Amino acid sequence: MIHRRGLFAFVALLLTATLLPAPAAAKDFASSRITVTVEGKGRDVILIPGLSSSPRVWKEMIAAIPGYRWHKVQVHGFAGTPAGGNAEGDVAASVAEELARYIAEQKLGAVTVIGHSMGGTMGMMLAARHPPSVSKLMVVDMLPFMGSLFGNADATPATLKPVADYLYAQSRTATPEARDKQLTGIITAMVNTESLRAGALEDARKSDPEVAGRAYRDLILTDLRPELPKITAKTVILYITPKGVTVTDAQIDTLYQASFAGLEGAVLKRVPNAAHFIMWDNAPLFQNEVKAFLAG
Repeated sequence: MIHRRGLFAFVALLLTATLLPAPAAAKDFASSRITVTVEGKGRDVILIPGLSSSPRVWKEMIAAIPGYRWHKVQVHGFAGTPAGGNAEGDVAASVAEELARYIAEQKLGAVTVIGHSMGGTMGMMLAARHPPSVSKLMVVDMLPFMGSLFGNADATPATLKPVADYLYAQSRTATPEARDKQLTGIITAMVNTESLRAGALEDARKSDPEVAGRAYRDLILTDLRPELPKITAKTVILYITPKGVTVTDAQIDTLYQASFAGLEGAVLKRVPNAAHFIMWDNAPLFQNEVKAFLAG
């Protein structure tokens, strides 16, 4: 049963978009772990996609919401980009630190951050560890302790380490055929919108298996619940009831409410009629939520 849940969570982290050419606005920032492209004019918003993803996931949202300057983050090692600095060490924590440096060097001040899946984890790390850098935070379908999906209420990083190590070892030894079959199943489960699955699968296939596997292991073992009280940003969390798992809407609501109990004032909203990629599967609702979040 744990293995099945592990596959689901891996699914939950896997999807999204193609690389975009780097505009001049981000040329002064050099990093071995991320590339940032900038689009539009207005208030600054940082967009962080999830595991094995690229900024493609934000394309429809950006088109529907003009009037902002979007800073689109590409994590190196995902969606066909070289691993660079992410070839070793923690991925999420290291990228969060690079984002803090980007905000400081670009003199953005306190910015709005929207992160999907693993991008949500990075957003929480950034907001908790560098509070002056983040004024608003939206987390799209991610818990502060993803390990909650793998065990009972008493699960801890220590008790889940054997599971995380096992899944990481599996990812490293999988044949290309087995990996491709797994990715196809994962993306089918996590993207309801069939017309967008091909792009998500392309990004996942082009991602560095070692970087993705290590990043996923680290996410299972990352518990940000003790850090939530450090977040001062206005925070909204959007989430779904996952497919293929025997859990009710009420149970998911309880899990999210308990997980984010340490973040005072956080607004939690469950999104219907969507899989993990909420921005694709229920685009009208998602875009309305983002508009209200940015305007508030």
